[in-house]
Amino acid sequence: MEVIICKTTEEACQLTAKIIADLVKAKPNAVLGLATGRTMERVYACLAQRAKEKGISFKGCSSFNLDEYWGLPGTDVNSYRYYMNYHLFDHIDIDKANTHVPCGTAKCPVEECANYEKAMKEAGGVDLQLLGIGVDGHIGFNEPLSPLSSRTRKVVLSAETLEQNCEMFGGDPKNVPTHALTMGVGTVLDAKACLLLATGSSKAEILAKAVEGPVTSMISSSALQFHQHATIIADEAAAAKLQRQAHYRWVMENDPDMKAILEEK
Repeated sequence: MEVIICKTTEEACQLTAKIIADLVKAKPNAVLGLATGRTMERVYACLAQRAKEKGISFKGCSSFNLDEYWGLPGTDVNSYRYYMNYHLFDHIDIDKANTHVPCGTAKCPVEECANYEKAMKEAGGVDLQLLGIGVDGHIGFNEPLSPLSSRTRKVVLSAETLEQNCEMFGGDPKNVPTHALTMGVGTVLDAKACLLLATGSSKAEILAKAVEGPVTSMISSSALQFHQHATIIADEAAAAKLQRQAHYRWVMENDPDMKAILEEK
C-alpha cells in the first residue's frame, strides 16, 4: 500500500484525476471501476477538464460502478446512474453503452449481481478501481461485517450510512433507500489496482484505522492492505491521524515510481 498526502482537497482531487487520465492515455481500452459521492464530483470535473485540455479520449474505455440504490431507476436524480451521467459521462466521449451501473430495478437482484460479475470478467477485469471511504470505513456499500471475500450482492444499508447520505434525499434518513446492490470486497480486490481518495477531517480517524490498523470485516476498506497495488490519496485533514506520516512523505520524496505519479505531464 502506498500513501500520498496532498496539501489540499483540490490537490488531492486533481492528482486522482491525473492518475485516471494517465491510465487512459497509456491504455485507451482501460476498464475503469468508478465511485460516487461528493468528493468524486470534483474528481470527475477535473478529469473531464483534463481530457478536454489534453485531448484524452475515452471512446475505447468501459466502466463499472461500485454500487446502486435498490429500487431507484437510472432516471431518478438520486440514482448513481444519473449521478455518473451528470458528473462525468455527459462530459467525456465514452460510449455510454460501455458504462455499467448495477440496475436498481432489476427483476431479480441475484441474477443482476451474477451478470454484473460476469460482465466485469468478460471485459478483462477492472484495471483501476476508484474508491471513497465511508465514515465507518466501508468501500462501496460493504457495511461493517461484510465478508472480505464477498462478491456483488444486495445488501442492507446501515443507519449510519442512511444518515450520511440523507442530504440528497431531503435531509431525512427515512427517505434513503434501505438496500443497495454493491460490488463485494472480494470483487474490489480483484481489480488490478485500487485508488482510494479520502478528504476532510471527518475521515481522519477511520482512514488511520483502515491504513494502519488490523484488517477486519468491521472496516471493509482495511482489506486494501492485502492488495499489491493499492494507493491512498489523502489531504492533510484526512491524513491528520496517520501515525506514519513522516515515512509516507519520505517515500513520496525518494521513491522514483512515486515521483513519476506526482510529476505533472
